[in-house]
Amino acid sequence: MGLRDKYSESNPANRVRPTLRFVFSHPAHALAIFFGAGCLRPGPGTWGTAAGVLVWIAMVKLGASLALLAALIVLAFVLGAWASHRTGIDLGVEDAGCIVIDEVAAVWLVCLMLPQNPVGWLAAFVSFRVFDIVKLPPASTIDAKMKNGVGVMLDDLFAAIWAIFAVILTDMIINRVAGPMFLGLF
Repeated sequence: MGLRDKYSESNPANRVRPTLRFVFSHPAHALAIFFGAGCLRPGPGTWGTAAGVLVWIAMVKLGASLALLAALIVLAFVLGAWASHRTGIDLGVEDAGCIVIDEVAAVWLVCLMLPQNPVGWLAAFVSFRVFDIVKLPPASTIDAKMKNGVGVMLDDLFAAIWAIFAVILTDMIINRVAGPMFLGLF
């Protein structure tokens, strides 16, 4: 399925419009739709990613250790697979656009790997959204073939890995050419 088809209004995954009543009717729904962020339109994946970054910033500002944040990412991936699967069944669509816990957990992984400052958080948001939309392999294969909660979470995990790689490579190139101007990682 191409990008045009994936994001088309005729795709059943994009026609599902859960209500807040549905979101809070079961813990799996609340987690999968990230407490309503997935109900926002247009672009629920972008809204979910933004909500994920905002929650990440709050956790960092509240003093969460990197070890705690890493544990929360693992927990989000595990519980996200369950919640996505259950919510997909209840909505009648395996990977409904409103299911955004995959974006949240994945952007948290990107945030974890970058500096904890506004430039790092913005780089995490933008780079993850690009790679989540483009879906380079193996994310594209997983997205097309694994129609369950694990598949929902796994394709975004690989998009996050691509995003981390791209930001670090960009940082290395900019810093070699112009000095430490971007993230200053290398």
